Amino acid sequence: DRGGRKPPRSPSPWRRGLVAGEKPEADKMLSQFCVSLASIQAAQSVIAGLVQLTPVLTNSTLDRRAERQIFLKCELFQKTGSFKKELQMLENRGDTEGWRNSAGAAASKIRGALNAVSSLVERGKGGSEVRAVVTHSSGNHGQALALAARLQGAARWTRPKAPTLTLDKIGTPLANCNQFFGPHICAGSGEGRITRTIPGMSVPSYVVVPRTAPACKKAAMVGYGAILVECEPSDQSREEAASRTVSETQGILVHPNQDPLVIAGQGTVGLEILQQVPDVQAVVVPVGGGGLISGIAVAIKTQRPDVKIYAAEPENADDCYRSKRSGRLTPNARPPVTLADAVKTSIGPNTWPVIRDLVDDVFTVSEQEIQSATRLVWERAKLVIEPTAGLGVAATLSRRFRGLPAGLRNVCVVLCGGNADLDSLRWLGAPGEAD
Repeated sequence: DRGGRKPPRSPSPWRRGLVAGEKPEADKMLSQFCVSLASIQAAQSVIAGLVQLTPVLTNSTLDRRAERQIFLKCELFQKTGSFKKELQMLENRGDTEGWRNSAGAAASKIRGALNAVSSLVERGKGGSEVRAVVTHSSGNHGQALALAARLQGAARWTRPKAPTLTLDKIGTPLANCNQFFGPHICAGSGEGRITRTIPGMSVPSYVVVPRTAPACKKAAMVGYGAILVECEPSDQSREEAASRTVSETQGILVHPNQDPLVIAGQGTVGLEILQQVPDVQAVVVPVGGGGLISGIAVAIKTQRPDVKIYAAEPENADDCYRSKRSGRLTPNARPPVTLADAVKTSIGPNTWPVIRDLVDDVFTVSEQEIQSATRLVWERAKLVIEPTAGLGVAATLSRRFRGLPAGLRNVCVVLCGGNADLDSLRWLGAPGEAD
């Protein structure tokens, strides 16, 4: 906790004069932010049938400890089971090796990636060639983009002649990549140029990944067909490597958290929460770059302005907290060190206005609180979440959150992913710490 400190509420242009139960006008929301309720609803139509309606679960232990009714929106269960037609097409052309056994998509990230890639498909129908899609990611968005590119390619793109993918002077090559991951990797240069042909891949997906990203996430990205380019673990290094990759491949950048189409796709989580938990009074969302919480905030606040939207982030990566406190965008000054590897990035120019105006408060938690909350969910709720997903649970169990008005009873926590590094379970802490 932050010792009871609370960021001052930033003035919200659309909130001024808003009375209880009144909905902000759609045109005001559209003009202020890069996404609107309409764009989120459009994204829901685009990805319908391609994503699953993930369940909302409850747990009496969490309720008792939080002193509220906690609803867990289980985005870690987002699967590729709905892609039967596309999977069969890929299988028929021999293009599923190395990733078919990785059945789970990258949780909520697949929503935004599918919406963005579908837009590129439509653009391609208009005559603009899509040579490649590029992003930077610590794992979850990279998996989602690679999977979306492959599945959309199977469903809608004409299969081209197998491309030869070349990278030169981009990033750093992964050491012993063939030995570690198998023959499904192409990365950086080093002393020379690495070239690899990927049979039948309609649109290549390149992911700039921090060298410190968990091995399980790197393996999953490769399994979905991504071509990895390593970089240093900083926002600047990620952006620079992604820019070089776009130039080298003549690809299109799909930003993991600032692309409006990605934000709109992730906002569909908010639409589902209102459907599944109609009496919800607050939603707690982990925040890194801010794409997920921005989409959810717009989706919910435009329809239910009375619902509180709370961000949860590590104390070691508290740019959102500091930005809300100062009233201006304040990125992390140095690469954060936290177990919650999916939120090491800072909020950006497209997500900051939404967070500034629609997010009611930011709760920061310690590394120990992240460990304990993650372990608690594993042990009591039987859900294998990653530490980033544990952020929201840790926030609801914090002293400051428990100090919120008792009338705030129904709280939905978004469990954003389940890419836990099972080879590094030391982060769970000693047995009994969650008891």
